[in-house]
Amino acid sequence: MQGLLYLTHRIPYPPNKGDKIRSFHLLQHLSKHYRVYLGTFIDNEEDWQYEREVRNYCQDVCVVRLDPLPAKIKSLLALSGNDPLTLAYYRNAKLMQWVKAVSHTESIQNIVIFSSAMAQYVEHLSDRRRIIDFVDVDSDKWRQYALSKPWPFNWIYHRESKRLLDYEKKVAGEFSSATFVSKKEAELFRQLAPDSANKTTFFNNGVDTDFFSPARDYPNPYPAGKRILVFTGAMDYWANVDAVSWFANSVFPAIHTKLPDVDFYIVGAKPARQVQLLADLLGIRVTGAVEDIRPYLMHAAVAIAPLRIARGIQNKVLEAMAMQKPVVVSMQAMEGIHATPGKELMVAGDARDFADQILFLLDSNDQTTMGRAARNRVLQDYTWSANLSRIDALLQPSIPAKV
Repeated sequence: MQGLLYLTHRIPYPPNKGDKIRSFHLLQHLSKHYRVYLGTFIDNEEDWQYEREVRNYCQDVCVVRLDPLPAKIKSLLALSGNDPLTLAYYRNAKLMQWVKAVSHTESIQNIVIFSSAMAQYVEHLSDRRRIIDFVDVDSDKWRQYALSKPWPFNWIYHRESKRLLDYEKKVAGEFSSATFVSKKEAELFRQLAPDSANKTTFFNNGVDTDFFSPARDYPNPYPAGKRILVFTGAMDYWANVDAVSWFANSVFPAIHTKLPDVDFYIVGAKPARQVQLLADLLGIRVTGAVEDIRPYLMHAAVAIAPLRIARGIQNKVLEAMAMQKPVVVSMQAMEGIHATPGKELMVAGDARDFADQILFLLDSNDQTTMGRAARNRVLQDYTWSANLSRIDALLQPSIPAKV
């Protein structure tokens, strides 16, 4: 098999959060067709235990420790220059040296980069086929952050949005192909970078529907006599913190007043202080990390995704749909998901609309019907094998993508 260089900004294992789900399944897929040389970072001490697991998929691996505090200081020092802070945050001499050595000594013609931050390591390899999986338009995410933050953070985020978009355009122009997580995300980037429109495409995320299956037996983690609304996700991620805080304060009180037997569970690791404080509110529970989110999805009445800041496809929505749950999402969380509102999931606008949609589902007999339709949609459009065939077509243009 040919050699392939694969760089990710975070170790692609375990597949338990958005970026790792996609980067792991991409690694797994690439390892079936190439000798993979993986360069990556670990920014969480708990993840060192998984180094051996990723080595099972690779010919060689370079794992670099990334200490968030020094990395943040290094990125802030870059404010005096013109580069995006993201590049300074992930710049590392050891990884650069390894990339240069591997690309020189091994017969590597194909390179896959996961996230814009890692493109800096292969800028000198213009004679190879380079594919960048941007996943999301990260520059637009920084723009959204700038709109919701006070000074000086809004200024820093606005600067990052502008500088990162310039870099995204540069990379897309120089690389062979640029991919995104959804058709809508790719369309947005084509508008922002029209010169690279013909090289911009997408492949959807998938769901392991054997793992996320309602056909298994799961212990009920909830108190008897309660109907549950559940949100799942990494709870130190600002977009998730903002979503549950808004829902807990602006939506849930109206639901709980009418239906006191309904509780709202926030399920996810590392809840920020702002999230922890929500547990003081009536009817709200914050679990922290759980061993398995499937029981929390299986035994919930309704899954919610009230994100106000979002880019790309929300895995939490697809996983809940795969578990045959009715899901109520914001318009932002709906972006990139091909599903029929009112049939396969519910889409809500403001706080009142969210409350009304949830109350309707809790009082209706159509939860099972919508849940089945949701899972069928995932089975039809969100399998990894079909979606990842697009990467094969980009790496070997003679291989047609399955669509």
